Amino acid sequence: MMLDCEDPEEKRVFLTPIKQNFAMLDYPSLLAVSTVAREGSFERAAHRLGMTSSAVSQRVRSLEERLGHTLLIRGTPCTLTPLGQTLATHLERVRLLEADLPALPHTARHTEAPPLALRVAVNSDSMASWFPQAMTHVAQEHNLTLDIHLDDEHHTARHLREGRVMAAISADPSPVPGCHATPLGQLTYIACAHPAFITRNFPSGVTAESLRRSPVLRFDQHDVFQEKWAKATYNVSLAQAPTHWIPSAQGFYDLTLAGLAWALHPSYLVESALQQGKLIELPPYHRPTVPLYWVVPRLYAPQLRPLTQAVCQAARDHLTPV
Repeated sequence: MMLDCEDPEEKRVFLTPIKQNFAMLDYPSLLAVSTVAREGSFERAAHRLGMTSSAVSQRVRSLEERLGHTLLIRGTPCTLTPLGQTLATHLERVRLLEADLPALPHTARHTEAPPLALRVAVNSDSMASWFPQAMTHVAQEHNLTLDIHLDDEHHTARHLREGRVMAAISADPSPVPGCHATPLGQLTYIACAHPAFITRNFPSGVTAESLRRSPVLRFDQHDVFQEKWAKATYNVSLAQAPTHWIPSAQGFYDLTLAGLAWALHPSYLVESALQQGKLIELPPYHRPTVPLYWVVPRLYAPQLRPLTQAVCQAARDHLTPV
């Protein structure tokens, strides 16, 4: 089974060598492989599955021998090979589809399996603000666990294309082929800094020259938000500005509140601090917005409906309508 939003070339490279052996693929053994990778070791996987370490090792080794390919890289932690990742993803998709089956006497479900983990790509600002509301509701109501992949909202769709997740929050309005995108709303961002930082770095007010010299926060190499704001408002580049690299949405907020640098933050996170005077918005009070979409493969839309409904409700509660 192959989704339209998977990379056909990737599937061809990984699966062609084992086509003749695919009928020998057994899901209990593949579950052992996936659990070892998720838990990081054979011992923790054995505890999770209620088995002995030697039994888990035997299942993994037996499957690798029958397929003629290594699926796990033994190390600390254990990780999946490309083929192992492809097959582990296939297992999660099968388990997701099986969740809709009635409890038939001879169904192929595996009673020792841990709760199904829904792998979702989420941008950090959503994870730090409104998304936990949806995540908590679904996990509690449907006995699921979540495997969150954090990335920039302009790059989360890549995780879908590469088959690493089952859904994504993305800023891309064009759905991934084979997937459906639902508009969620938009995040509004506010450029702000601590009052002491403003006094120290902008004694004569915010200008192009003072921005060029003032410390600024940057999340990672994908983050050009502060640069775009400075260019749009003061037509200045921040290439020479002292830059602190902080790959954490909470760290972004905490360090801005501590007076280390200025940065843009989701309005939902900083509204209270602005009202209390702990942070001050930088003129000219330009507030850029980023539209967000919930992207899911059409094949799994029915199984993901509870998560989709929770995500859309949380978005209505906290995001600005487009």
